[in-house]
Amino acid sequence: MVSVGVAGRLAARFGPRTVSAAGLTTIAAGLLLLARVPADARYAVDVLPALVLVGAAFGAVLPALMGQAMSAATPDDSGLASGLVNTTQQVGAAIGTAVLATLASTRTGALLGQGESVAAALAGGFRLAYAASAAFALAAAVVAVLLPRPPAEVPVAPTPDHRGRPGRWRRRGARVG
Repeated sequence: MVSVGVAGRLAARFGPRTVSAAGLTTIAAGLLLLARVPADARYAVDVLPALVLVGAAFGAVLPALMGQAMSAATPDDSGLASGLVNTTQQVGAAIGTAVLATLASTRTGALLGQGESVAAALAGGFRLAYAASAAFALAAAVVAVLLPRPPAEVPVAPTPDHRGRPGRWRRRGARVG
């Protein structure tokens, strides 16, 4: 709902860089809320608010990030650029999942080895994974702010008409006389 109804207006008003940084920071806040969920959590109180926050922020961030990634592509290269962005998303998600699952599993195993219950150990593993995810989201927000801005477009001077006179701006399809 956010990406279709609100994200475009936010990016138009504040710019995609600002929307990206604010959204990634909001995602980090939601993940930090999940990082504090206890083993005996109640869904409506402990989990749902964080999921709504993260979901809404993702809905605002993803269109802004896609727009930024595609903004420098020429029409001839737009298909290639789109493919690279989508491939990067897929590979990044796979690597991120592997890293976070490894962190969670290692922490869970360590807590089980210390005599924690299965529920407490699993919660501890997931809390570590959510905290690491929040750190990655904050790092991405910093990158979104610090990356150099793309160069401003340089206006192109009108080209001479067929008689060698300075060209004039004309509507497409207008006759040159």
